[in-house]
Amino acid sequence: MAVALVASRALAGMEAPEVRVEAHLAGGLPAFSLVGLPDTEVKEARDRVRAALQNSRFEFPARRITVNLAPADLPKESGRFDLPIALAILAASGQLPAKALAEYEFAGELGLTGELRPIRGSLAMALAARQAGKTLVLPQSSAREAALVRDAAVLAAGHLLEVCAHLMGRETLPVPAREASPATPDYPDFAHIKGQAAARRALEVAAAGAHSVLMSGPPGTGKSLMAAAFPGILPSMEEAEALESATVQSLNGGFDPAAWGRRPFRAPHHTASAVALVGGGGHPRPGEISLAHCGVLFLDELPEYPRAVLEVLREPLESGRIHISRAARQAEFPARFQLVAAMNPCPCGYLGHYNGRCRCTPDQVARYRARLSGPLIDRIDMHIEVPALPEAELMTPGTGEPSAAMRTRVGAARERQLARQGRANALLDHAGVERHCRADTAGEALLKQAIARLGLSARAYHRVLKVARTLADLADQQAIGAAQVAEAIQYRRLAG
Repeated sequence: MAVALVASRALAGMEAPEVRVEAHLAGGLPAFSLVGLPDTEVKEARDRVRAALQNSRFEFPARRITVNLAPADLPKESGRFDLPIALAILAASGQLPAKALAEYEFAGELGLTGELRPIRGSLAMALAARQAGKTLVLPQSSAREAALVRDAAVLAAGHLLEVCAHLMGRETLPVPAREASPATPDYPDFAHIKGQAAARRALEVAAAGAHSVLMSGPPGTGKSLMAAAFPGILPSMEEAEALESATVQSLNGGFDPAAWGRRPFRAPHHTASAVALVGGGGHPRPGEISLAHCGVLFLDELPEYPRAVLEVLREPLESGRIHISRAARQAEFPARFQLVAAMNPCPCGYLGHYNGRCRCTPDQVARYRARLSGPLIDRIDMHIEVPALPEAELMTPGTGEPSAAMRTRVGAARERQLARQGRANALLDHAGVERHCRADTAGEALLKQAIARLGLSARAYHRVLKVARTLADLADQQAIGAAQVAEAIQYRRLAG
């Protein structure tokens, strides 16, 4: 009897727990048993591994083979265990030196010819392997992702034979290059947007303080275009943010190393389900709000989303994280996204339009707006109107201010926030608001009037102060004056 052990990694939310792949060869009729709570994809590894070994000119043992994936209570999914299973069988049958496996961790899906195919979650696995002090062997494209983890030991392989040659000392697997240069953004430019000075100003404020924003206006006024251009004025991502964002996207297999350092922009359709938005499934995966982590989540036609879907946004808007609980699995994903939403003012969309086309009754308008719950609206920092442009302004030649100029001001304001409190204004807790967002005497008088007239909740009161703090940062002022408070209150009109 012979036993061999190979180390690998599973995925559990953002974590990559270690999995010990044990192969045991015994006498008796030939059989191949796979145990350790494998799902269907892992069970199918038996056929892939057999074909890959035979086509790579290795001997597939005609014995009773038992492969155990430990720990037994951790569900195993995907084809990432193909490579470690094949290596464990080769080591147990004496075709590979077992001692050479001790310092490595392996993951990769095998083709029938022995070719290694990419897997998802390589960044999370690289982070865990670095902490464990192991060298991680991955397929080539997955290794390029994993190499973005600074100080992680990663090797790239394209075929099972290359891995075996490396373990036997005949060849050396290459170390993938760490390509961590920020990608050139390809967002639309604000220079292409005519007019809408008030909306442009509000979006600049939102970008400077990481505030959520809801735009309301008739169709064709530029709401969607401004939302698509919005990531282009956000500050550059720090390396920790870029790594965390890339790790979340890698869990779904959708990360492109060429997009390193680019803030994600997610725009799910209004027919998306709650699971698509927050994540879930038998093996929980991140949803749209987590894939937008450190970036922008754009929800167009906000009232058209089912109310139950929108209500799931309330917790992550406050906490920046989403907890997914299923009968057998629990997972937690980061969801510190910046919400940009758009809606029409009424069912037909033309309420307040200068052409007077709207024929919606007050009752229809009220029912339309009632699709958005008060608690959700209260959690959105800024509410702005985007009116239709008059014909003369629309046909006037010329362009608006480019995104680069707006981004410069936004970056300067964000640097002031980080130097003062270590985070964006929108992320301040109650103590941070009390310490950094106190208005002067005239500003406090305005706030008292706003609370009395608009009926601001405690949450809305704090959000007004945060927006006012951002306005002061954009003006490079230490104190929050009456002008900043008045403008911040104006951004709560739709919620009043």
